[in-house]
Amino acid sequence: MGLSVSMTAVFPGIRPEGYEPHALHSSERMWPETNCYVDLWIEVLSAFGVSPLAMLGFTLTQDFEGDQFTFFKVPLEDLEALYDIRVTELAIFDEVHRHVETQIARGRLCLIEMDSFYMPDTLGTAYKTEHGKTTVAINRLDFTGKWIEYFHNGGYHALQGDDFDGLFQFHLSETDPPFLPYTEFAKFPERAKSNADVLDVARRLLDVHFKRRPPSNPIRAFASVFPQQVEAVAERPFGFFHKYAFNTLRQFGANFELAADHLLWLSGDEFSEAADHARRISEVAKSVQFQLARAVTRKKFEPLATVLDPAADAWDSMMASLAERL
Repeated sequence: MGLSVSMTAVFPGIRPEGYEPHALHSSERMWPETNCYVDLWIEVLSAFGVSPLAMLGFTLTQDFEGDQFTFFKVPLEDLEALYDIRVTELAIFDEVHRHVETQIARGRLCLIEMDSFYMPDTLGTAYKTEHGKTTVAINRLDFTGKWIEYFHNGGYHALQGDDFDGLFQFHLSETDPPFLPYTEFAKFPERAKSNADVLDVARRLLDVHFKRRPPSNPIRAFASVFPQQVEAVAERPFGFFHKYAFNTLRQFGANFELAADHLLWLSGDEFSEAADHARRISEVAKSVQFQLARAVTRKKFEPLATVLDPAADAWDSMMASLAERL
């Protein structure tokens, strides 16, 4: 389908065809994707021409929340301090696409919680099989042609036609109440900050986030309940296993792989030891994910009692190393 010649974009130079994701989404990584919000910002910042590696100091603050690890998200105040990008809530009081069109015309990017059931890039996980909320950033919208281009997870995608109608709820009747999604919009500065300025701010924010780290080891707290949680997961339909793994092992595994990248970006000489420990945490999470699948299948949970110990030890060592340098 051809694009409308009048369709504007916040980043006019990109198209889904031939789009190259940022290196943080390389298939060679332990966790090529992390969560929808962080993944989205990695690609948006790259499209804006600044380094997403600078924003990742907040990974030091991830905690175990009792039933899941913190769904780690870049603080909006960090985006403003680092890049002069201001993000705030956009009130939705009209049809969603009208707000998006208005903001794109003003050079603002709308970040919207949408239903992955209508998003073809989620084929194999949610597309046409499961309703679930996920955050996208819409770069282009052609209402007449029923076409959007958007950032989601580790890439840049397009959808059209019936999926467009489903996403914007045009399939509802006049008597069906619409769902008004939570929406943020990002205002970009006229010029990006210099790399030197961004590096200075990122180093300051590392100190801030180190002081906000959990007061006790979150991985050890998780390990203390892990076997019992997995035993309960094994009683649920198998699809629940994927949700549990995503919100536990994948969240802290991906979080600390990004933490390692951030520390090496700041200073490979100064933070290489802490980065090695962070990468060790990520490796253990990846390996335990496979052990989790076996435990659920075989219903043998005792071996899980100690499998997280190397990651918990690495968290202690990582924080001790950072304490010596900050």
